[in-house]
Amino acid sequence: MSSKSKKLDKPFDAKILAKARKIAAQYEVIMSFEDGHWYGKGVELPTVFGDGETPNECIDSTREALAAAVAYLLESQRPSPLPAGKGNRTEQVNVRLTAEEKVILTALAKSKGYRGLGDYIRASALAFQ
Repeated sequence: MSSKSKKLDKPFDAKILAKARKIAAQYEVIMSFEDGHWYGKGVELPTVFGDGETPNECIDSTREALAAAVAYLLESQRPSPLPAGKGNRTEQVNVRLTAEEKVILTALAKSKGYRGLGDYIRASALAFQ
């Protein structure tokens, strides 16, 4: 733990943690295999990571980290992101890009495991709310 990190001073309330685990179970996990170890992160919360020696350990670790992040948001009375595949998205936003910017951003989105540029932009922006 770095000197800038803060330890939790109390456990999460059991009801909040249960609710957070239920929400996190719906989140998508992106995994990669590197140097004999599995690493995972959430699509909806791309700055939340987990790892494991097997794919199942990695998913479990990542989901537990996602649950802790969601529990923190719930305790802070902040909204947690909707699962990537859920929600009735009815609004559209147009962003003008150069052809080169679109190629670069689309490749970046795909390399990070997102289905497309829209999912990447939405998840990235919502992670900082």
